[in-house]
Amino acid sequence: MRTVLIVLFDGVQSLDVTGPLEVFAGAEAHRADSYRIRTASLDGAPVRCSSGLVLVPDHTLAEAPAPHTLLVPGGRGTRNPDPLLVDWLCAHGPGAERLVSVCTGAILLAAAGLLDGRRATTHWAYCDRLARDHPAVEVDPDPIYVRDGRVATSAGVTSGIDLALALVEDDLGRAAALTIARHLVVFLRRPGNQAQFSVQLAAQTARREPLREVQQWISEHPGGDLSVESLAARARLSPRHFARAFQAETGTTPGRYVEGVRLEHARRLLEDTPDGVEEISRASGYGTPEAMRRAFVKTLGSAPAEYRRRFRPAPAG
Repeated sequence: MRTVLIVLFDGVQSLDVTGPLEVFAGAEAHRADSYRIRTASLDGAPVRCSSGLVLVPDHTLAEAPAPHTLLVPGGRGTRNPDPLLVDWLCAHGPGAERLVSVCTGAILLAAAGLLDGRRATTHWAYCDRLARDHPAVEVDPDPIYVRDGRVATSAGVTSGIDLALALVEDDLGRAAALTIARHLVVFLRRPGNQAQFSVQLAAQTARREPLREVQQWISEHPGGDLSVESLAARARLSPRHFARAFQAETGTTPGRYVEGVRLEHARRLLEDTPDGVEEISRASGYGTPEAMRRAFVKTLGSAPAEYRRRFRPAPAG
């Protein structure tokens, strides 16, 4: 049986706690004696989440059982962490077989020196702070979670569920993780290297309606003619004016925006459909499987066929 110890503190984000907790609890229900889940705060007193919800821990940290998996959630309480909590993590973190953080829980692990020399992520809004305050940490702002040896860090809020599902899959197998994902009505599983934002969220929305309409058109027609000339005509601008205006209002060039949309579309088709690579390359605007392969290798480090093998859910039953 693996003991999962979740650290609680005032200002914790409730979903950072309950999301992974429900995954591990679901695993325990699926297979008895797989996990023992415990919560603990410094003094054992109830803690108030950033939302106002009150959580009652099982133990003081001093009395908590030695964990297999030590999970540190995030929340407002990580902005000015209690030095005693950081000291406890520094003393007990190295003894855990697996260290996990959700959202800004990575800031607590870093403050305890537990991320030094490791690759890690956190909520996108705090990646710069993590990198600035802890230069010994290799901060990757893009993925929804990062695994580096026995340490796993995830991005904001719901990505903790994705990471917990991945850990359950490691421990109990894909079938168990799939059962839990279905029960929670979530995907099994968003790959760890999936960006924290979709292309549409990562880019700014243009202020002017013609440019917003072009952004929508690109998203709905990834296989169409998305050249600057064609998009400029749709926006009723000259190609030169369109390119400048698009970058000024969205923060990225038309070409990069189109590349991101096409890659995202191709990834969804590889994960969710049985369509062949050639068909997907045409539907996603690449034209040929080789062009799509080059885009995947450049951005994701793997060819489409390999990506599908890794991230497409196995057929049920």
